[in-house]
Formats: sequence, C-alpha cells, structure tokens
Amino acid sequence: MRTVVVRIRVDPAGELSGAQLTESMASLRDLATPAGIEVLDNNLAAMPAGRREVEMLMFGGDPEDLKASAVALCAKAFGTAPEPGVLTYISRGTDDDARGVLAGFGLTGDIERVPGDDGLDVITVTLRKTDLERIPESRIHTALEASLNCEVRIRTS
Repeated sequence: MRTVVVRIRVDPAGELSGAQLTESMASLRDLATPAGIEVLDNNLAAMPAGRREVEMLMFGGDPEDLKASAVALCAKAFGTAPEPGVLTYISRGTDDDARGVLAGFGLTGDIERVPGDDGLDVITVTLRKTDLERIPESRIHTALEASLNCEVRIRTS
C-alpha cells in the first residue's frame, strides 16, 4: 500500500483563532492516531489565514477516498468546511510504488526485481503493447525511475 501526504485546508475562511487552531490540531491527532494516520506538525496559527493547511500521512490506493476521509476528520476536529489540497505520494522504491505509478497512468503490468551488478536493483516492467500506444514509453519510464530510484527496463507482451 502506498504512503500519501494528504493536505487539507482546514480554515479556508481564516476565522479560527490561534488557540482554536491549537486545540483543533490536538483533537485531529486524537481522531487520526487510532485510524493509523499520522498528523505532521504544522504551526497553523503562524500561517496566513487563507493557507492554514494540515498534512497527514495516510496509506491507501484511492486518492478520492483518502481526501474524503481526511476532509471528514478535519471537519470533525476543526468545526469548519475544510477543502482538500494537494496529494503527494511518498516513494520508498517498493514494488507497490511501481504499481502505483502504473496505476496513475491507468496501467497494470508485471514487475520483476533483481539485484544489478553494481548492487542496485533493476526493475523490469512488462506492459501490453496496446498500453504503449496510448502513453509514450518514455513518460512511463521516467516516472518509474523517479519513483523507484533504480534502473528500470520496460518490455512488452
């Protein structure tokens, strides 16, 4: 399962005081921790009123579900109408990360990992030829290399 940083604007109208923001962050942590969600430390009171954003480390595959869950938690903790922000994937170079990159393109493929001669892994991804007609191989290759930080080879079936 992929690790995602989900950002939520918790006070879009800029109406909460510093004390309310601090109290609400504590409440958010109390709600998030049992669900396996880590809330990153942000000094919301120091942020400009329209840019008060929490960051949560969540695990999952469906970005819309993750955003919806995060918005619901923030609404409960802050008593506002939170807005979803940017969602970013954290890559640890795992096969799940490779599958996530492929899913971002709407693809599936077979992934094989072997140690390279220099001690670094070599990932071979097998995709259907028809998939490469829709999306250039170079885009997929670049995204996989950036995410996995290892040599990537793409072959077709």
